[in-house]
Amino acid sequence: MDVIFPERHYRAMSDEPKSILQTRVEERLEATGEKAAPLASKLGLSDSFIRDILRGKTKSPRAASLEILATALRTTTDYLLGKSDHAEADYEERTVPLVGYVGAGAEAHFYASGDGELDQVPAPENATSETVAVEIRGESLGALFEHWLVYYDEVRSPVTPDLHGKLCVVGLPDDRILVKQIKPSRAPGLFHLMSNTEGPILDVQILWAARVKSMVPR
Repeated sequence: MDVIFPERHYRAMSDEPKSILQTRVEERLEATGEKAAPLASKLGLSDSFIRDILRGKTKSPRAASLEILATALRTTTDYLLGKSDHAEADYEERTVPLVGYVGAGAEAHFYASGDGELDQVPAPENATSETVAVEIRGESLGALFEHWLVYYDEVRSPVTPDLHGKLCVVGLPDDRILVKQIKPSRAPGLFHLMSNTEGPILDVQILWAARVKSMVPR
């Protein structure tokens, strides 16, 4: 049997006070001209992440996801959570460390992983506290990508199956750091490294790998 609620029931639900989080996310979406679903998709969040906040279904979102959202809305997590009343005054453009120069080509090798931070560069919208950047030197991905910034985090050692077929930053035993697509070899523990414009590098050991998070021109 269908249950029919009286009109006052719907009115009571709609009149429920919004939380600070709801109100401020809604406010920042309007201020930045962003739309909930497209923004969530662009940031790599679940399709319903922002909508669930706006509907009051999510009252305590994951800290990392909220940090990504706050950056995209040009504010801080403290403001969204009501711990600060300054929507933009406390906001500063976030940066991440530039940790080296990577080769896109088979013969390019520019730095060992221990060289450390070289500079600070603008953070991508989906950056976390673990995100770092490297600069491409070489044309294996195409001349267009020379000097582009490549962002990554979640370094895997050893390589995990979810990285197979993905564009990754990879570290090799000879200290080369390359940007390549990873494919498993038939030889146990070895991989093929693929690029758009050069032949593959076959049957190599990978010390570590991280999926490319985003790429932008520098």
